[in-house]
Amino acid sequence: MTVRAGREFLAIPGPTTMPDEVLRAMHRPAIDIYSDQMINLTDSLLRDLSKLFATKGKTYIYIANGHGAWEGVLSNVLSRGDKVLVLESGRFAIGWGLAAAAMGADVEVLKGDWRRAIRPHEVEARLKLDKEHKIKAILAVQVDTASGAYNDIEAIAKAIKAAGHPALFMVDTVASLACMPFEMDQWGVDVAMSGSQKGLMTPPGLGFVAANARALEVHRKAGLRTPYWDWTEREGSEHYRKYAGTAPVHLLFALRQAIDMIFEEGLPNIFRRHQLLAEAVRRAVTVWAEGQVLGLNIAEAGERSDTVTTVTVEAGHDPAALQRYCKEKCGVVLGTGIGDLHGQAFRIAHMGHVNAPMILGTLGVVEVGLNALKIPHGKGGMEAAIAWLGEQVSA
Repeated sequence: MTVRAGREFLAIPGPTTMPDEVLRAMHRPAIDIYSDQMINLTDSLLRDLSKLFATKGKTYIYIANGHGAWEGVLSNVLSRGDKVLVLESGRFAIGWGLAAAAMGADVEVLKGDWRRAIRPHEVEARLKLDKEHKIKAILAVQVDTASGAYNDIEAIAKAIKAAGHPALFMVDTVASLACMPFEMDQWGVDVAMSGSQKGLMTPPGLGFVAANARALEVHRKAGLRTPYWDWTEREGSEHYRKYAGTAPVHLLFALRQAIDMIFEEGLPNIFRRHQLLAEAVRRAVTVWAEGQVLGLNIAEAGERSDTVTTVTVEAGHDPAALQRYCKEKCGVVLGTGIGDLHGQAFRIAHMGHVNAPMILGTLGVVEVGLNALKIPHGKGGMEAAIAWLGEQVSA
């Protein structure tokens, strides 16, 4: 027997659920890519992406996913042999570093831990040892969707400044942009990148990069520049050069609608919504953890992201069985454990187009699955989530 029907709930950290308004925005004919309408669409998106990154620097749109945007950043500021320091807090900064190594950079990983965020004092200490300033760039993610870690980008930037180090600070905001605060210029980030398929509620296929004046100056001498990714090539007077060819018209329609919805709700309201729903998830998991099988992967409360929660599962119990039950019996798709947590965790995403019914429905299905599969857990997880929202969301 099954109780699933209709549209699946996506509780995976990307692609996230797309609003019906975004889906409808794409359901229209293409437009003349040489028209003023196309130029105005591009100009409005670049302007509004700069607002989301909170920068006065240049912003670029790539027809690519986040991995492509990684390459778009690296190729524009590095030369072969440049030393790059990767700050580990899970899988994704490491992945960015692997891309840099494959492109010819000399990559060093500042060892972290999959159960905690980056420690700014460790960054400062490492940079102070680099007396000759061989490190040219520092890579970090604001939220690692594998571990669920939230990294304090402002504090890391202050540590870099305290060390007196000139390396570019480059940040992946794929799992945080338009979900959690990010202040590129105010915090001292030189380059930031993101993707369309998470907080921006748009289909996968668009990557975004923002670069400040310092990064643009370094770019002039970068030896890894290639025609498609090159920022200079995208600054030409012909509009098609903004996309290195044909514009991804329908993805841009979707993005325009999504950003309009973001600004209509207001970023402060969006950040608060994410914080409330994330804490509801954490409250439920904390209660379930009383059964000594489930647990929150990130040990310190202040280091847990508001966009994804990684739930560990003790040996002897299979998270894949719970995922199958939730998907096949109830129509809720949970994220799998990846990287070092493969086969040891599942993930609950709460980012982008998400609300209380979606989160409470997801938590309810997880609890149904825990009961059906006889996985030991503390009772009352759902009640804890409901109580939290009832206390915080005023009448």
